Amino acid sequence: MASIDVRLVDVVKAFGSDTVAVDHVSLDVMDGEFFSLLGPSGCGKTTTLRMIGGFEEPTSGLIELQGEDVTWLPPYKRNVNTVFQNYALFPHLTVYENVAFGLRRKKTGSDEVKRRVAEMLSLVELKGFDKRKPGQISGGQAQRVALARALINRPAVLLLDEPLGALDLKLRKQMQIELKRIQQEVGITFIYVTHDQEEAMTMSDRIAVMNRGRYEQLGTPEELYERPATRFVAGFLGASNLLPGTVVERNGALGVVRLHDGTTMRVPTAQLQGKTTVDVGVRPEKIRLGDAAAADGQAAANGANQLAGRIQSTAYTGVSTQYQVELPGGGVVAVYEQNLERAVGRSLRHPGEDVRLSWSPEDTFAVEASASAGSSGAPAPAGNGAHERELATAETDRVGARAVAWSPPENHDRGDLNEQ
Repeated sequence: MASIDVRLVDVVKAFGSDTVAVDHVSLDVMDGEFFSLLGPSGCGKTTTLRMIGGFEEPTSGLIELQGEDVTWLPPYKRNVNTVFQNYALFPHLTVYENVAFGLRRKKTGSDEVKRRVAEMLSLVELKGFDKRKPGQISGGQAQRVALARALINRPAVLLLDEPLGALDLKLRKQMQIELKRIQQEVGITFIYVTHDQEEAMTMSDRIAVMNRGRYEQLGTPEELYERPATRFVAGFLGASNLLPGTVVERNGALGVVRLHDGTTMRVPTAQLQGKTTVDVGVRPEKIRLGDAAAADGQAAANGANQLAGRIQSTAYTGVSTQYQVELPGGGVVAVYEQNLERAVGRSLRHPGEDVRLSWSPEDTFAVEASASAGSSGAPAPAGNGAHERELATAETDRVGARAVAWSPPENHDRGDLNEQ
């Protein structure tokens, strides 16, 4: 059984008397794990990382590194290193000397320095760059130098504060794969802070999704995406359609939820425990579109959840086509259909076309209904992208649906003063 490298017990960080950045957080990070703190700006993720590194002192609580209480120890007495977003390389030193800096500070012998620097430059694939200075390398290469410098002292835990944020999209995706490869090769525990859900899901063994100083759910990328526990997680981690309803049956593996228009949805019973009023959720890519006039006996025989609708708008994105489907009772459901059978523009579905939506009950989840929910029964599209947020907001205005796509509140009563 893996040992615990980092343990937080009831950790609180307050700024002044009325701003709580981290609110009673307790979690364990296992040895050799790639662990991510994911959330929007102001959620407390960076402050949590800084407390683990010793750059911030908690207001209360306990922080342990490999079983040792380090709550009040300064950074230089903790066996951790940090990679920052701006890399913090010394511009007057070569790549070699930047990587060797920590060993020089420890007065390590020159032969050992040479050997370990060569190992690190090989690990991050920068052989032959040792004589260059930071101004002579690219952003991605600078990120690798910062990583090599942080790893060369062999810390127990490496802390990474949005290190890919300054890179362009293509390079960022490449570095995600590289970071995971390096972490697996060195076997060191990585704790990674990001607001990018794809980044977290690509690299992480487990993710804590944070909101307003606490994490709302902690689990593997698959668990978080397939079975979000809250409306915030459903909206922040990808896109979701939420349909309000009432639990009417919990027998067997699949329970039953009645939507406000009388339609029944089958949902895994485990998702309904302790809930009465819920929002039934389904991811847009899980939904299949069929012709409204075609026989739906096969879907019914398979026990699929079904809804009737009409195409409102389409967006061809290459890999898939994104549809907005209006339901008879009001509201819009988002559907992402891969361009496999319908790969030619003229064969795509068009606005005004009547369709039938179906999806497996096993692909359905349920979260507690919003306390501010109305009775319209309109679904609420939820997503992390700006486009999805705009669609959700527009639909909320039109039919009173409850959009759960995350957007920054105007006035935080709690927030992370160190995050921008």
